[in-house]
Amino acid sequence: MMLVVAITSTATPARALTQDELVAKLQAAGYANVSDVKSTAEGTTAKAMKNGKPVRLVIDSRGQVKEQD
Repeated sequence: MMLVVAITSTATPARALTQDELVAKLQAAGYANVSDVKSTAEGTTAKAMKNGKPVRLVIDSRGQVKEQD
């Protein structure tokens, strides 16, 4: 199952979110225990918990979050 969540940002497109900003936005979107944040060819990836279940997240350059469990 894949869930796509858009995370909007007031940041300009020329400036990427810092890791702390990204973690804060993911937490605001309902993700907990965000960890293992990495920049990869597919985007920024992270591990987190959502509704008590572990999920793998892929965040693209537009801030869209794809949830892969």
